Amino acid sequence: MLRVEHLRIGDLTPLSFEVAAGECLAVEGPSGAGKTRLLRAIADLDPAPGQVFLDGAERNEMSASAWRRNVRFCAAEPAWWTETPRSAFPADTAPARLARLLHSLGLEESLLDRPVALLSTGERQRLALARALIDEPQVLLLDEPTAALDAQNAALLDELIKYHMLSQKSVILVSHDPKQIERLAHARLLLPKPAGTPATGERAA
Repeated sequence: MLRVEHLRIGDLTPLSFEVAAGECLAVEGPSGAGKTRLLRAIADLDPAPGQVFLDGAERNEMSASAWRRNVRFCAAEPAWWTETPRSAFPADTAPARLARLLHSLGLEESLLDRPVALLSTGERQRLALARALIDEPQVLLLDEPTAALDAQNAALLDELIKYHMLSQKSVILVSHDPKQIERLAHARLLLPKPAGTPATGERAA
């Protein structure tokens, strides 16, 4: 379980909420409300006052690298520091597991050895998700994961997210697609504009 206590993002009222194992929390709100900043703060990529716990352990009790192995942020526009995608995967990655993961996202293995600069936006986004999932983090923080995908590939990604939750992993999702939120989310966190009313959580219908 991921538990957030009194986490302060910008001018928002401090946020407190939980995401159980096997569940998805959708974070909603207007542009500029702080959705991406919230995900980055939970992943310990940006400093933010407050506490975040994973299965009872507070993030400051772990090294930054250990926390980020378990609580993984996947950006809407993922960055790449390698010439080809293959180099971004751990050296000890099992080839069969990687092949299955790519297949589940509708990707050819040959893309692993293609220069990142020659890949489409959608290919880079799906490869980044594969990179995020390959070592099975406990919590997946997804920022607009289908923004660059067509309907067919978005459906494949939804199925992969559901499988991740069936494995008792938690997901926090930021999405512009209300239908995707309806399909995946067990609960919602509503962020107002910084000058608005406090954020509230509610169970999804």
